[in-house]
Amino acid sequence: MTSEEKKKRKIVSSRHLATSDGWQLSEFEYGLIIAFNGFSRWTTKCMNAAGSPNLTPLEILVLHNINHRAKQKKLSDITFLLNIEDSHVVNYALKKLLKAELIEGEKQGKEMFYSTTKTGIALCESYRDIREQCLLESLSHMNRSSEEISEIAAALRTLSGLYDQASRSASSL
Repeated sequence: MTSEEKKKRKIVSSRHLATSDGWQLSEFEYGLIIAFNGFSRWTTKCMNAAGSPNLTPLEILVLHNINHRAKQKKLSDITFLLNIEDSHVVNYALKKLLKAELIEGEKQGKEMFYSTTKTGIALCESYRDIREQCLLESLSHMNRSSEEISEIAAALRTLSGLYDQASRSASSL
């Protein structure tokens, strides 16, 4: 294979889904798959280093979401903000975080509102310190500006909306 042929060859996750017009999306999806799995692995390793080795990636995301802005959140807030359709998996994560005493719940009327405990806050702060040491240092070597990272994040949020719309369309078939 010549170097020109190698440049033209695209990396796709599902060749059978990549038509002549759709290979870019398949290439993006493959990148998303490996980024998701790398991110999941990173969150668990970082949380392990922070002192809590038994949390899953979802539980870590839920903990950080509850800790965000030190504002109480209910189940529907968490599922909405994390774009998770199945509230049962988030509810299970909440129970595990409650048992680990990283969050606490307060019943207000019929709703349960969650907030981080002092232990949960300290764990999130330790996670942040390790994140800065291990991840942000590495990111600085990528020669990407803060604006470029923000643009990538905005594109991912936009694509998330497109996938949400497509899933609604597929549900109506």
